[in-house]
Amino acid sequence: MCGRFVKTSTREELSRRFGFDDVPSGGLFEPRYNIAPSQVHPILIVSEDQRKVSPMRWGLVPYWAKDPKIGYKMINARAEGIEEKPSFRAPLKKRRCLVMADGFYEWHKMDKKTKVPYLFRLKSGEPFAFAGLWDLWDKNGQALKTFTIITTAPNELMEPIHNRMPVILKESDEGKWLDPEITDPKYVLPLLKPYDSDEMECFKVSTIVNSPKNDISDCIKPQE
Repeated sequence: MCGRFVKTSTREELSRRFGFDDVPSGGLFEPRYNIAPSQVHPILIVSEDQRKVSPMRWGLVPYWAKDPKIGYKMINARAEGIEEKPSFRAPLKKRRCLVMADGFYEWHKMDKKTKVPYLFRLKSGEPFAFAGLWDLWDKNGQALKTFTIITTAPNELMEPIHNRMPVILKESDEGKWLDPEITDPKYVLPLLKPYDSDEMECFKVSTIVNSPKNDISDCIKPQE
């Protein structure tokens, strides 16, 4: 799964990397070291043939849901069979997005009581994008945009730590993933695969990341 991630690149760095210009006002691009479910994050979509940033809450709430609390159970979407799941079927066709990040955390279960957090990122240090889906829930005068991160089987780097990993798209595949003209899932499902482990690295970090209240640079410092 993917339950926490990092975004420390500046607005300018992300704009150059992902090709967007106009962004909503507010502090969306402040450094974030411990992004958690239910929090708002800048999400990249294509609208009117342009890449645009939209603030969305992490935890997908399908447009048909009666209660937005369902989003707490929808922070991730398994790639396997995603095209058949009622919650993800429509977004996979029409509302795919990029979740911009610099790294993500996963916990290695050592025993029944001990879990050690690790930070995973690209060796290059460059930002990247998770494959995501988004939806608009609009009921009782309340409009809510939400997103989920797709997960897949682990690569060789991830496998000793956890049995799932978020889908990190190759830069060359991001345009295809965002393309609104592609509405048949069969053309994008092959993109949902483990990222090349040779291009990634990981290291232990402090257990302060266990609490989402701790959103500070110490979260990403390597530990012995």
